[in-house]
Amino acid sequence: MSSAANLVRYYAERAHEYEKIYSIPERQQDLSQLKVRLRDLLAGQSVLEVACGTGYWTQVIAQAAKSIVATDINEQVLCIARSKQLPDDRVHFMKDDSFKLESIQRRFTAGFASFWWSHIRKSQLRNFLDVFHSKLLPDALVVFTDNIYVEGKYYPITKMDGEGNTYQERRLENGQTYEILKNFPDESEFKQLLEKKVRNLRCERLTFYWCLSYDLNEAQQRGSTELAERLL
Repeated sequence: MSSAANLVRYYAERAHEYEKIYSIPERQQDLSQLKVRLRDLLAGQSVLEVACGTGYWTQVIAQAAKSIVATDINEQVLCIARSKQLPDDRVHFMKDDSFKLESIQRRFTAGFASFWWSHIRKSQLRNFLDVFHSKLLPDALVVFTDNIYVEGKYYPITKMDGEGNTYQERRLENGQTYEILKNFPDESEFKQLLEKKVRNLRCERLTFYWCLSYDLNEAQQRGSTELAERLL
C-alpha cells in the first residue's frame, strides 16, 4: 500500500478518536493562543480549507471567517465534521482530493490547512501548493499550522526515506498500527520553497505548534493557475 493510501486508511480508522489529541493538558496554552491567532488572521475571509478532517479547526475559524468551503478526501471524517452543525449558510463540507481540488469551481480570498503540510511528501509540496494557490484570488492570504517536534512528547521518528521524509509508527485504540509519513519542517524550508514567490512570509512558533502565513503575489498566483491546469 502506498504511503498516501495508508494515510487515508489511517485517518478513516482514527476518525472517532482523532480529537482526543486536543485534550492533552500541556498543550492547552498553545492551543488557546493558536485559536486566537487563526481567528484573527482569517477574520472576514472567504476561506478554502483543505484536509479539514473532523472539522475541529473549521469550527474554530468559522467564528470569524465570512465563509468556508472545507474539503477532505475521507468521508469518515467529513461525517463527523458535518455533525458539528456549523451554519450551513456559511460553512460547506465537500469531499475532494487536496492534490486535485477538482470540485472547486470558484476562487477564495484565503486558503487554510491545519496539520496537513506534515503529511505531504517533500517532492509533492510544490505541486500541492500550485493546485492550492490556483483556487485562490490574487493577493490571497494563505495560512498553515502544524506540529513542532518535541522530543519525548510525540511518537518517535522511526525512519527517514531517500528524499528526507520522516515516518512514525502510530497505534490506534483498536490495536492497529500504521506507519505514517510525518514531516517536521523548519523555517528554512519554508523560505527556500516560498520566500521568492510570495509576500509577507511569516512563521510563528509556539512550543508544540507553528503557524505559517503569507500573501500570494498576483504573478505567482497566475503561474500556479497555469501549472495546475496542466497537472489536472
